[in-house]
Amino acid sequence: EVQLVESGGGLVQAGGSLRLSCVASGFFSDDFAIGWFRQAPGKAREGVLCISRSDGDTYYANSVKGRFTVSSDNAKNTVWLQVNSLKPEDTAVYYCAATAPGYHCSGYESIREVWYDYWGQGTQVAVSS
Repeated sequence: EVQLVESGGGLVQAGGSLRLSCVASGFFSDDFAIGWFRQAPGKAREGVLCISRSDGDTYYANSVKGRFTVSSDNAKNTVWLQVNSLKPEDTAVYYCAATAPGYHCSGYESIREVWYDYWGQGTQVAVSS
């Protein structure tokens, strides 16, 4: 059974940092992509970034480029999301999601929900001003 579990969220002041993690289990290979999404109160969920587990290729949304960094430790089945210089507008529930096997991150298309078959339960990030 495929399972994704996020952790690491919390309450931080503007300018602070957090490290979110996503543990993925139940996959038979590393030939898939992990995406991070977020949903702010009253807003639609939006794609933040994508990382291909097979070769580490990434794609970042412009809104987080330069502040968010994703990395993958395949031996630990974990994807890390380092979020720096947090702003109040980053307040949201952050979700990780996984594609079916064979998907590779490439461009804006990579952070569209349609490509993601498996979802975690989310972790809350709240940024105070």
